[in-house]
Amino acid sequence: MKKTIKDYDLSGKKVIIRCDFNVPIENGIIKDESRLKASLKTIRYARKNNAKVILLSHLGRVQMEEDKQKYTLKPVAERLGNLLRKKVKFIAQTRGEELENAINTMKDRDVILIENTRFEDLDGKKESGNDKELGKYWASLGDIFINDAFGTIHRSHASNLGIASNLPNGIGFLVETEIKKLQKLTHKPKKPYTIILGGAKVSDKIGVISNLITKADYILIGGGMAFTFLKAAGFNIGSSICEKEKLSFCKEMLDKYQDKLILPIDVITATEMKENVQTHERFINEIEEDEMGLDIGQKTIEVFKQYLDDCKTIFWNGPVGCFEIEEFSNGTKELLNIITSTKAYTLVGGGDTARAAVTFNYQDKISHISTGGGASLAFLEEVSLPALDIIDEK
Repeated sequence: MKKTIKDYDLSGKKVIIRCDFNVPIENGIIKDESRLKASLKTIRYARKNNAKVILLSHLGRVQMEEDKQKYTLKPVAERLGNLLRKKVKFIAQTRGEELENAINTMKDRDVILIENTRFEDLDGKKESGNDKELGKYWASLGDIFINDAFGTIHRSHASNLGIASNLPNGIGFLVETEIKKLQKLTHKPKKPYTIILGGAKVSDKIGVISNLITKADYILIGGGMAFTFLKAAGFNIGSSICEKEKLSFCKEMLDKYQDKLILPIDVITATEMKENVQTHERFINEIEEDEMGLDIGQKTIEVFKQYLDDCKTIFWNGPVGCFEIEEFSNGTKELLNIITSTKAYTLVGGGDTARAAVTFNYQDKISHISTGGGASLAFLEEVSLPALDIIDEK
């Protein structure tokens, strides 16, 4: 069992907390605050126990100097201060004299947010590449490290693995909760157990399909990835997305588990993926050459419902259509309605699926919405999670 923030005396200590504040920001306004709110319990606990709180997070992909303005964490510091009812001092750099002086003059219960860790990626990907010297530097700023960023638990970054390698460490309440919730899917899940997988790419889901196909009763396939499976099954998919290099994997899975893998029988098609485009509802053997499938059809929804109605456990990762566009949102909305009408333990695996649940106002009806899409998949694949593995055992 991993150490947690509760295993340390925090009083007077400089506690570095790696959070996940990778939130959508438009014109300085945070569009979805769920990740900020999910981090509050750990931050409040540290403050209540008289820690000096130093927060780290990444935001977006920083690939060029111009990205700095777009991906600054300053709006996060301002909003976080409002949520905590305590000023969060923002330091607009990732290292240097200003940062060190600010930390050295902190009082107990003060909170500092350091600038986006991925600004360090502009100089040889030091953050994403887990540069050892950067990890040591950040570790030198504190006394204890707490990882509360579940969304990056499967990554080897300087701000998680690097710091944890150099300080006494533990996990925060968010990571602890995520592990407990996800373990319900890996430790004798209640049956029937059905998984819904969507999103664009089969390659993102190979590990979870391979690992869970024998544990789940059924896997319902939707989204763009369904068309690689349909192509492997011999159907003409028109101009739909297809990962040709994954066709053999899909065919192998279909041949071996044809009773467990449930594919769409009809789809919503269009010649373009945009609003107000003309759409057609077609059986999968009727897709025309210039059409792409962009959502599951009504008959598929009815088929999927038959597999979901009596479930005791449901895991969903990846929307089954391009839900951001009204014309292709029905499948995802209908499945959200179906799973929340069951008595099942329902877990949504972060990312776009979590955003869909919030967009269509189902977030309070789902048992657990993970803060990490890729991380939740990696957890269910039961592969190594470097930033969790490094955490000290009790």
